[in-house]
Amino acid sequence: MEGEIKNLVKVWLSILASLCYCYFLASKIPRGKLRLFCLLPIFFLFTILPFYLSYVFPIGLTALFISWLCNFKLLLFAFDKGPLSSPNLEPCSLIHFILKACLPVKTKENAKYPSPQTVQTSQKSCPKHPKLPLNWPTKVLLYAILVSAHDYKQYVHPKIVLLMYCCMVYLLIDIIFGISNGLVSATTGLELESPSDEPYLSTSLQDFWGRRWNLMVTNLLRHTIYKPVRSFSDMLLGPKWAPLLAVPAAFVVSGLMHELLFYYVTRVSPTWEVTWYFVLHGVCVVVEFGVKRAFSGQLQLHWAVSTPLTVGFVVATAMWLFFPPVLRTGAVERAIEECKALLDYAKVLSKVK
Repeated sequence: MEGEIKNLVKVWLSILASLCYCYFLASKIPRGKLRLFCLLPIFFLFTILPFYLSYVFPIGLTALFISWLCNFKLLLFAFDKGPLSSPNLEPCSLIHFILKACLPVKTKENAKYPSPQTVQTSQKSCPKHPKLPLNWPTKVLLYAILVSAHDYKQYVHPKIVLLMYCCMVYLLIDIIFGISNGLVSATTGLELESPSDEPYLSTSLQDFWGRRWNLMVTNLLRHTIYKPVRSFSDMLLGPKWAPLLAVPAAFVVSGLMHELLFYYVTRVSPTWEVTWYFVLHGVCVVVEFGVKRAFSGQLQLHWAVSTPLTVGFVVATAMWLFFPPVLRTGAVERAIEECKALLDYAKVLSKVK
């Protein structure tokens, strides 16, 4: 454990040094290909950093926050776009730059000057239905209960165990992203968007992936993959049907990045099941989009029907394609054992205080 802590410190010191280079040097270089060329060593470094770690949680967080999200933010930064650039505002401070680069946060749009995406999302808001908001402490409690209940998985049907894993993934991501939001908000005073918007109440796959689940990652994929591909496909298919190419492209890239994350954690050759999970959902979103366009939005199920169908499809396909690669390698068991160790450590700290 001591060696892992030393490696983690070295990894994050290299990340901080690299981001200082991006802030002080790369930002002074004209945007475009030249700045992108100057950032190539940082992309390479951030891609290999998870290999210097051995525990599931340090690997997973470093791979997600740095190897994927930070690299994508820097890719946008090379062209003066994305959360690390502010061409129409005052330049952000170094601490703001580092926090927004390292952590999965997204600042709220200016209410007076909302982005076209914000307007579009509000115009296409889904039908109202009962709310079931889970606050951050409730999610932490539920996650702790599920981790403790995992000790008795041998007495539970395997499908129920997989369902429990689905709940744990949702809760863990929201907890970690919530901590990031709290840290950045307390440090900088920035107003940030919620990590997710009750994905368990999604009324369609478009609603789930586009407006409810993991909104920070969704927004980053929208700007790095969806918009460039859509601009290109506008010339081929026209603006009405351009999403037919842009949506699958975003899902394919998401699948490949998840495959890379799994490889960092398991160190086993990919089986491509995770990629196929996202490809399948990308195809289904396109079909859903096409059906809605064909019927001019008139074909719409009641939320009491569409919500169970949507969430059920997401969960069922996750059990089929998403979880098997990490279950076969024992990565899930290792991650849960690390969670238990953290919970035990938290209990000891609470008793000391």
